[in-house]
Amino acid sequence: MPHYTYDDYVHWEGRWELIAGHPIARMPSDTPHHQMISGLVSTVLSEAIKETGCKKCKVYCPVDYKVANDTVIQSDVLIICGEPAEAFLDFPPVLVVEILSPSTALRDRYTKFEIYESSGVRYYIIVDIDKEIFEVYELKEEKYVLLENDFDEPIDFALDEECTISVILNEVW
Repeated sequence: MPHYTYDDYVHWEGRWELIAGHPIARMPSDTPHHQMISGLVSTVLSEAIKETGCKKCKVYCPVDYKVANDTVIQSDVLIICGEPAEAFLDFPPVLVVEILSPSTALRDRYTKFEIYESSGVRYYIIVDIDKEIFEVYELKEEKYVLLENDFDEPIDFALDEECTISVILNEVW
């Protein structure tokens, strides 16, 4: 099986991810419910950042995150503190949100979990839209720790030295 790189990836048509040199086809379009939840999560996070007055941190919806020359992934929602210098993100986002779907749940829970953890993404939020629950992980000593929280109460996310947002995740539902 061929081993692909970012130089190959940029020429492909359609929606793809590249994990350890292996192409992964993405569904042509997420379901309307998935897209709605993605938009609501983006809005809640954007409003929280706006309330802090932070100009450095911003919410993005799918952006290529080039983890390595043979690994390029996209998350549903992410927060970046700083400006990407390339057409892709070449440094870890501070917060990533993946919304589970039947075709991506295993990859989101295992493969991407490990990639985000090993690349230094500070917060990883998995959203199960069928159960209407969140799993919030924080990177501590290079390992993700599941945060126990009442998602009707504010959760603080320290995005950088100057920006901490407070979010009530259940506002999404």
